[in-house]
Amino acid sequence: MSQQTENVRVRRTRKLLREALIDLIEQKGFEKVTVAEITDRALISRAAFYRTHRDKYDLVAQIYDEAMAALLGTVDDATPVTTPATTPAAERWVAFFEHIDTYHRFYAAMLGRKGSPWFADRMRAALSEMVTAHLPATGTDLVPAVLGAMFAQSITWWLEAGRPVPPREIAATSARLAGAVIREAAAPDRSP
Repeated sequence: MSQQTENVRVRRTRKLLREALIDLIEQKGFEKVTVAEITDRALISRAAFYRTHRDKYDLVAQIYDEAMAALLGTVDDATPVTTPATTPAAERWVAFFEHIDTYHRFYAAMLGRKGSPWFADRMRAALSEMVTAHLPATGTDLVPAVLGAMFAQSITWWLEAGRPVPPREIAATSARLAGAVIREAAAPDRSP
């Protein structure tokens, strides 16, 4: 079998598994989904599944890692988040929400009410880490943690509301909110 045929087969299998997983999460919730149901829905054998995945969590991690690699490719410049909205940093943030829009079924399934708390935690941590790389040093992990949670909640709200505004608009709104958090964190201590 040629390398190209193998790659097409692997991509096809990944797509079938991803679609089966999303369909089942939407139907019954992540916690109730079994590997047997995923493989039955995807029309692949369990042996084929277990050749590349340990369990459903490993499958989700692979899908997530692939999506995050694509996402981080859109926001990998090290320009701080505090850059004015007219700079490329704002466009990277729009690209972030365009990415979420492209993979909206996956993110909605995993972050929604029937999704996985494990996945939501992983998403918040990844967003906090991404934010940390774009923030001036603050000497605390609180600001990135707050921003990571805020961004994850912005994504969840946007998806659960049916993506009521375009990616550019939700990006601008969440960037303004992030800017307010960053400004407040940088403000001098006003405590008595």
